[in-house]
Amino acid sequence: MLTESVPLLISRDVNPAFLADAEGVVTFANEAGEARFPNAADDTVAARFSAVIANPEAVLYRLQNKAISIAGAREDVVTRTGQYRISVARVGRKMFLWRFDDLGKPDTEKDKSTTGTGLPMLTVGRKDAVLFLNDPFRRLLDRRPKTLSDVFGPEPIVSGDVRRIKTTDDDGLDCVIAVVPGAAGRREVYALPASVGRINQNDQDRLPAESWQTIEDLPVPLMKVGQNGAILASNREARALLAAQSTDGKQLSDILDGLGRPVNDWLKETFEDRSGHSSEFLRGRGEHQETFVQVTLKISQSDVDGTHLIAVLNDVTELKTLEANFVQSQKMHAIGQLAGGVAHDFNNLLTAISGHCDLLLLRHDQGDQDYGDLVQIHQNANRAASLVGQLLAFSRKQNLQPEVVDVRDTLSDLTHLLNRLVGEKVTLTLNHDPDLSPIKADKRQLEQVMMNLIVNARDAMPNGGEISVSTANLTLDADIERDRAFVPAGQYVEVRVTDQGHGIPPERLPKIFEPFYTTKRTGEGTGLGLSTAYGIVKQTGGYIFADSEVDAGTQFTLLFPHHDLPLETVVEKPAAIPLPLTADDDGVVLLVEDEAPVRAFASRALRLRGYTVLEADCAETALDMLADPDLTVDIFVTDVIMPGKDGPTWVREALTDRPQTKVVFVSGYAEDAFSDGDEKIPNSVFLPKPFSLNDLTTTVHVQLHQAAA
Repeated sequence: MLTESVPLLISRDVNPAFLADAEGVVTFANEAGEARFPNAADDTVAARFSAVIANPEAVLYRLQNKAISIAGAREDVVTRTGQYRISVARVGRKMFLWRFDDLGKPDTEKDKSTTGTGLPMLTVGRKDAVLFLNDPFRRLLDRRPKTLSDVFGPEPIVSGDVRRIKTTDDDGLDCVIAVVPGAAGRREVYALPASVGRINQNDQDRLPAESWQTIEDLPVPLMKVGQNGAILASNREARALLAAQSTDGKQLSDILDGLGRPVNDWLKETFEDRSGHSSEFLRGRGEHQETFVQVTLKISQSDVDGTHLIAVLNDVTELKTLEANFVQSQKMHAIGQLAGGVAHDFNNLLTAISGHCDLLLLRHDQGDQDYGDLVQIHQNANRAASLVGQLLAFSRKQNLQPEVVDVRDTLSDLTHLLNRLVGEKVTLTLNHDPDLSPIKADKRQLEQVMMNLIVNARDAMPNGGEISVSTANLTLDADIERDRAFVPAGQYVEVRVTDQGHGIPPERLPKIFEPFYTTKRTGEGTGLGLSTAYGIVKQTGGYIFADSEVDAGTQFTLLFPHHDLPLETVVEKPAAIPLPLTADDDGVVLLVEDEAPVRAFASRALRLRGYTVLEADCAETALDMLADPDLTVDIFVTDVIMPGKDGPTWVREALTDRPQTKVVFVSGYAEDAFSDGDEKIPNSVFLPKPFSLNDLTTTVHVQLHQAAA
């Protein structure tokens, strides 16, 4: 192991060297290190280096972050006692090798290091106590402040603000503030001259004139911007943040885009002092569109550049990414709520349409002139019901009938149909793990997911190609987070659908699971295929991800939780065999439905079968009717979602006095959409909308003639 061989390599190094973990705790020190820096109380690198550096935490934190990203870093530090070089290299995943080199006495003329920089710098603790000042700040203040407010006043400081430093002069000095977060809540605060033209000769003796070379190594991204938007200068941190080798000859608008208005308009307003807010969130251009930067502008003056802007940059990519993820999550939730609500209302309409169509068909035989038209209405109502089912699938409010499924058997049963779907130009290949674990899912809905994915793959290859479907067992030893989804560790069954099509552009890939979003031409797709697949997979407890490369193909990966019980141990409850329907049935039905068209159809259908039907348009009316002790009711048929009391609520109240009454719940939502973990009501069944005349009468008949629980 690399970390095991490092102590041997550095043990005889003439310079102090330490091996430490990510928290800075020393695990090995060579002889030179033990001699120069004896073991400290908490035995950390910072504690050892504090013997010669007033505030080592900030330097070590900055170096370690660089080492994590680029494997190694170093920095020269100048104090009154000497000049030192601290270097760090990453060894292994969580270990770091630190070296301390003594460079001798500092050269005050040439020193450009962070601690000895020509710019005033101080370090403050978590409670704003001043822990350290460099020589330029000491010369500027000519005193030792105790707190940050002694220097800048009581208002909190923010990078980019212009603040007046309380110097020994009555007027003070205006400076642009740059704040660098450090370890343990500490911060490094730098003061940049806000207007060099206003610094008098006495000030020049204490604060060097503004020189961009002075702040080249400052750990704060900074730029100078001219009145025409040209970038006059930038330091190393700014160029690294913007991924630019050089900013010479470039405009700010060439590398950053405004999120609401052009960058140049904002610059113009700032120069004219019309900008109500001098800080904006900007976005990278070209290949760096995923980079977000907060830019704070302040007007400055100099003899060389005249009036210009000092731009303090702050990387907010992570913040904007989290914000985008949150907005996307909220949007998908809102769309899901909308889809579920629309589907519920449509199911009521379709129940009324198809139900009254059933009533008309009872009065017409195949020889009638209107029979064919009624059949067309009935078939199109069923097609509409299927479309509504897709909306419910996306909103995860559809009715699932989960069972233990072997994905291999499901795909084998589909093979013939899938081969017909893909056509002659496309080859479909299946590759299964022989020891594939079972999953628990709705087999019919799982088939729909596979058909949607394979049809999309076929459409992506108009000139033909190969679609590969593979299955395998997958064990995740650790949690993973991907595409705004958190997948816990555990055992999964992985299904991959891969095509060789034209691929999906990166900017479109995050949108493909949104309902009604499609890349197909008008009339070729509804935009519900992938959103339906997404809803079904999520409702099953699984995960679906997409990887794609333009002109190289697309791969969908589905993860389903492994089901512990083997197939042969699952015992299915035998389906109840309904008794033959007679021309006339008996029994009293209390029908509670707030939708008048649905209530009218259901009432007529039940009466045609011989039932006595009592109607109520709300739960309160039903309870008032049941208050009569002489009223006999054999079965409740009630909607679930209604104004006032919902179906389960009023039924529980009614059953206190009529405990043996049977119940049929009907709803346009899924059965589990209203359960909320409540105990199931005894002697009750669920009938989803839209239902046909036969569905309703058969359900009521079977429920009436089954023994009470």
